[in-house]
Amino acid sequence: MPSPQESAPGNSRKTGKWIQQALAHHRLGQLADAERLYQGVLDTEPDHGEALRLLGMLRSQQGEGAQAIALISRALQHNPRSVKAHSNLGNIYAAMNQHAEAVASFDRALALKPDDTIALNNRGNALYRLRRYSEALASYDHSLRVMPRQPGAWNNRGNTLVALNQVDAAIKSYDKAIAADPAFADAYCNRGAAFARLRRNAEALANFDKAISIKPRYADALAQRGGVLQKMNRHTDAIASYDQLLTIDADYPFVLGAALQSRKHIGAWGDYPVLRAKIIDGIRRRKLVAEPFNFLTVSGDPADQLICASMFAREKHPPVSPAKWRGRRYQHTKIRLAYLSADFHDHATAYLMAELLELHDRSAFEIVAISFGPDRADLLRKRVVAAVDRFVDVRAFTDEAAAQWITDNEVDIAVDIKGYTTDSRPGILAHRAAPVQVNFLGFPGTFGAPYIDYLIADEVVIPPHQQAHYAERVVYLPDSYQPNDSKRKSAAPTPARATAGLPEGAFVFCCFNNNFKISPDIFDVWMRLLLRVEGSVLWLLRANAAVEQNLRNEAAARGVDPARLIFAPRTAHADHMARHRLADLFLDTLLCNAHTTASDALWMGLPVVTRAGQSFASRVAASLLSAIGMPELITHTLEDYEALAFKLATTPALLRDVRQKLAENRLTTPLFDTQRFRRHIESAYRTMHKIHQAGESPRAFSVAREM
Repeated sequence: MPSPQESAPGNSRKTGKWIQQALAHHRLGQLADAERLYQGVLDTEPDHGEALRLLGMLRSQQGEGAQAIALISRALQHNPRSVKAHSNLGNIYAAMNQHAEAVASFDRALALKPDDTIALNNRGNALYRLRRYSEALASYDHSLRVMPRQPGAWNNRGNTLVALNQVDAAIKSYDKAIAADPAFADAYCNRGAAFARLRRNAEALANFDKAISIKPRYADALAQRGGVLQKMNRHTDAIASYDQLLTIDADYPFVLGAALQSRKHIGAWGDYPVLRAKIIDGIRRRKLVAEPFNFLTVSGDPADQLICASMFAREKHPPVSPAKWRGRRYQHTKIRLAYLSADFHDHATAYLMAELLELHDRSAFEIVAISFGPDRADLLRKRVVAAVDRFVDVRAFTDEAAAQWITDNEVDIAVDIKGYTTDSRPGILAHRAAPVQVNFLGFPGTFGAPYIDYLIADEVVIPPHQQAHYAERVVYLPDSYQPNDSKRKSAAPTPARATAGLPEGAFVFCCFNNNFKISPDIFDVWMRLLLRVEGSVLWLLRANAAVEQNLRNEAAARGVDPARLIFAPRTAHADHMARHRLADLFLDTLLCNAHTTASDALWMGLPVVTRAGQSFASRVAASLLSAIGMPELITHTLEDYEALAFKLATTPALLRDVRQKLAENRLTTPLFDTQRFRRHIESAYRTMHKIHQAGESPRAFSVAREM
């Protein structure tokens, strides 16, 4: 709340003196003395406008909003032209999160004094809270025309431009705020966040560092600094930033999960068990300790994951009212189907989706791609653009504008294939853009949000008895929920082992999953396998120097020569596919399985050993192995996982038979039969559409198997 402003003396010298004394106490925070003096004035003059107004402000400071409103409303009955009283009332409504009422009060103040910069700025703040960003921007602009040197107004204007997705313009506003006040830490922090949105990470980091130099215990800047450092693959520095923040505010939202995630990226496991236990306990106590994506590799309990996702959705992406889609039933000759993603380029999701997009039945479906990711102009991007009927780039759109496009173009079914992964925009579907909204493929878990109607799965990733742990209605496809591209290619010839840094004649265990999926318990198993299988090596994906050193140290601590860990550099997709032929056996991770990496391995004839857990993310490889007819590679305990991997590694004839069966099954079983998958998922979409057109609520169902 603004400090109470001094006014002209009352109707008598005595009351005027009391008002002045009360104001002095009020400003010093001596509220009991101020209240006594205000009340003394009102005992003498019950309708004294200033005493009513100032006592109302005091009540607001005491958390008694209803009394505050009543007192200031009384003051306005006697002096309806009091600009201060209207503005104070607006501030009280805003403090009570009644932002529409706040705007109405500020409007009444501005009707009396149109150039009141304080009322204009506070009106802009209330409009921002109501997501009426264009009106908020106009309010700030009016204030700045009256008084250009207002660092707070420039900063708030920048925040509003970010909300309008006008990030370059926002940076210029933050520049103005900093020019007006070079020690304005908030403006540096917000400018850093804007640079981060533009992937200008070095500039973002410099701004966060400046904000922290001004305000060393600046929690928001430390949190965002950690996030940018993660994106820069500087996880050791990110950990330092997060840990510093946790000493300032141990309950800062989502930071505990982010701190553990950076540790997992570099294999820094010293406090892994403690942090993991804290995060799981925090989720169960309904605390905002981790984002859903980070939590996938913390807990394998789908009940915990539902709690995590639901809290995240409520906090970050709540339903927006009013909804864009208002109940109309479109009458189209074809079902209009829109896929939403940031990954329509050289990305794992696009590799899985490309052929499905090409094969969709155009006599029954009109296919739209809603893209909010980078345009890298690579071959996969061109393939996706050519595959769909309409490709719409909404990077410059706000979430609301993107949702409005979907509604205006009468999309029947909107399918989010990002979930809570990097660069996702759940806020688009939070506006209820389409009558049917679906969670598919990108995120192996629940949105936890009421505006997502369906989740496309199979009976392996979500056993029927676990449906209660998913906020959506589960739609079961007959084989696997994962589409694949039967046109995928690999470079030839296969590279020599020496070229890949692999020893000739060694048994090569392989895991090309992201390093953050590796946990100490699965690493223990892998090291025991290296010790038991003479001359074997473990081939992992290279991510950063820190993880290589840390994992080698962990190997040495378990009695394994660190040189037996070999790291594969990232390379072109076709070359990466070809080098799978150099490995003998793919070892899966636990809480979050291989997804695209598993289908890559299976396509290249490399057997995958997995352990099926309880959550969607921990059962994906089991789904793929079931669909390719290799259930014998699925285990259900760590002991069985280790035993199977050891048996395959030490029984050449058995491994040869498994590889032969895999080669035979690749093109004769459902996993890589994209036409079969297309028929099944289109059947699912038709059923969703039929349920909606009948006026029925979404419900779980299973798609009948087609041969």
